[in-house]
Amino acid sequence: MQAENGSAVSVQFRRSTLFINPIDPFSFHLTEARMSDPAIPEGIRRGKSGPELLPALVQVACAESSSDDFLAAALKAINGHFGTDAVALIRGTKGQWRTMARSGPKINASNLPTELLADVLDQGSTGQQESWAATPLQSKRAGQLLVQLAGSNQTPSSAEELESAAAALSLVTSLKRSQLESSSEVERLEALLEMTSQWNQSKNTDQLLEQMAITATRLLASERATIFLLDTSKQTLIGKPALGVESGELRIPATAGLVGQVVKSGQAQRVDTDVSDKQNLVHRDVDAKLGFETRSLLCVPLINSAGKTIGAFELINRLKGNFSDHDEAALTQLAAHAVIAIEQTQHVEQLVTSKRNVAEVAAEKVQLIGECPEILALKKTVAKVAGTELAVLITGENGTGKEVVAQMIHYLSDRRDEVLVAVNCAAISETLLESELFGHEKGAFTDAHQAREGKFELADGGTLFLDEIGDMSPGGQSKLLRVLEEKVVVRVGGSTPIPTSARIIAATNQDLPDLVSESKFRQDLYFRLNVVTIELPALRDRGDDVLLLAEHFLGDFCRAAKRKTPTMSAAAKKRLVGHSWPGNIRELRNLMERLAYLSEGDSIGAEDLDFVNAPANQESAIAMDQPLADATKEFQVDYIQRHIKRCRGNMTDAAARMGLHRSNLYRKMRQLGMSGGEEE
Repeated sequence: MQAENGSAVSVQFRRSTLFINPIDPFSFHLTEARMSDPAIPEGIRRGKSGPELLPALVQVACAESSSDDFLAAALKAINGHFGTDAVALIRGTKGQWRTMARSGPKINASNLPTELLADVLDQGSTGQQESWAATPLQSKRAGQLLVQLAGSNQTPSSAEELESAAAALSLVTSLKRSQLESSSEVERLEALLEMTSQWNQSKNTDQLLEQMAITATRLLASERATIFLLDTSKQTLIGKPALGVESGELRIPATAGLVGQVVKSGQAQRVDTDVSDKQNLVHRDVDAKLGFETRSLLCVPLINSAGKTIGAFELINRLKGNFSDHDEAALTQLAAHAVIAIEQTQHVEQLVTSKRNVAEVAAEKVQLIGECPEILALKKTVAKVAGTELAVLITGENGTGKEVVAQMIHYLSDRRDEVLVAVNCAAISETLLESELFGHEKGAFTDAHQAREGKFELADGGTLFLDEIGDMSPGGQSKLLRVLEEKVVVRVGGSTPIPTSARIIAATNQDLPDLVSESKFRQDLYFRLNVVTIELPALRDRGDDVLLLAEHFLGDFCRAAKRKTPTMSAAAKKRLVGHSWPGNIRELRNLMERLAYLSEGDSIGAEDLDFVNAPANQESAIAMDQPLADATKEFQVDYIQRHIKRCRGNMTDAAARMGLHRSNLYRKMRQLGMSGGEEE
């Protein structure tokens, strides 16, 4: 059905076209040639009424935008054509009669000739009774009758004329329904395309179900919608959203009501307002609890790609009339897209949960063990810095736990569920540094057989830990500075800027200010990294933390070795505290690992502590080309200074650790010419 040049309306049959003049639609009639078109139902040709009414009915169909308005106007045209008191379109289902549309007030539910209607419906032919006449409509919807009520001075129309008019109404109604369904289908597909794109972005099942319910009620003109998902472990159906329910979800037995039947059978079902034999499928107790009245229902199964029913999609109370076959087809199509979105969202939730669990397990393994003032202050600083997006520079000797601190900052931050990527800058040559950090495209260089993401891309949304940053080449420093300032990377051999939101944590065992002054490290990069500086103390300066760490490592390794953790003697503890630990925590950890696997017995003595010989730090090394007296003096000065530093300037504690009285310590310092030798 289409308008030509905005003036005439045409109905295209297989062999001919019926043109309707919108100004005077009754002036056109079907010619004999058009009457012979096979697309025109035979019933129209039984009388004159069909050919005479057809142009007017087509005109009405073009003018009205809804099915209900079309039927009302069409019956008015038919009633005017026959000049009777009233005509109506009646639908009969299992002895129940419902007026779908009417023209004239004298036909109502109380005065219908039900026996006549039943006979006409059963026999499938026109019937008359006094002033009443009825004929079945030859339409896809069974049980529809065109009923006529003649006036007191009239007789009903002949069977041939009534059948001819009914056939014309059937034809135009079918055309109108096709037009409405096509228009509705376009609107539904547009809405479906829009909402599925939104659904695919959802990462939360509850939010997704709410979006689906809102979409369904809007698209299919209903009051409420609920998506039920099957909980097989408890044999219940969980419905969301559930308006009026405090928890926001409705739980019913998996076999209960209409939803239960749909889930069990895998077939769509409806409950119409005027069909009483299915009203028992409505949960009236739920209605009473929610203060709601369910009048009509439409429910379709949710079937996944494996053919398994995982739930049901239910619509409640159509705003006008009952749910139709078209509504059922639309909801079935909607449910098919909904299942895909639900499964994807549930899969994403599982991945997020798994990633969160992995992050929690990893975070539990990262501990900053120690109770000395420096470590307690360090823990507070880490807790403050973690919640920010500031760049952090961690300094300290090798083995002091810089990577552990970086991990703590990551796992205490909002990025804990994202990835932490560690890069040892000293281990990457300058030629490979750019490819390692920024990635490369296929064919960018000789061995680039495929495209590869760089560390910045991998750490996007997470944390990038750049260890040994002081050993990075000058060229690498320049490229790194550009990325830190612009927040974009470009792969080697590529030209597309790739945004990165990785948080940077850098670490070094070198004195960066000295490297800057020696022009070995870029000053601008140093200031870019040095937003927050965390300095880790050496293990020799952490006092009794040595014992806490030793017990922690020894316990872990003994559990791995499946043996009872041995105790440490007082002599062993004293020797541990007195050791200089040139390798810091790494050296202590290795020592405890050897003891866990190689020591025997239930206790560890001082003789079991087999320290690995290592070159002393340059700052504490004693030159071998000097007399013994000078070397002894140098050792004593260094020994006293380290004890004072370890005790954070507390001279009483330092003297006690060296087995001296405080006054004797001051005297010794004066003898050695050390500053601070004057007793307060």
